[in-house]
Amino acid sequence: MTDPKEFHFLLDSSGALIVFQETGSSWANVLAFSTENRAREFIRQSKLEVAEIAAIAASDSGEMAKLIRSVKPRAVRNLLLDLDYASGDCRSVEFEGDALGIARDYRLSAGAHARKP
Repeated sequence: MTDPKEFHFLLDSSGALIVFQETGSSWANVLAFSTENRAREFIRQSKLEVAEIAAIAASDSGEMAKLIRSVKPRAVRNLLLDLDYASGDCRSVEFEGDALGIARDYRLSAGAHARKP
């Protein structure tokens, strides 16, 4: 997978980020997509009520740092990139300080659910 040019985030009607938390986990994951089309496909398959898709350029380290700082106090520890709703496959990107760090292939466990941080 190539690095995305933008990260597309799902927002609810109040403007809060939609995140995923695995059952039994004490932390949550920011949900992001490498393209708007992937985000829309996830919305369609999951039937989540999403009000908006907001994008941050991958090169905008200042905005990404601001986003990470805003969610870390709410027990959000990483970013799930391009989550496939049917299989749970995605890339997990760890937060290192207020930046994106190591990325690895990941499969979300069954029973994970969406929530607002």
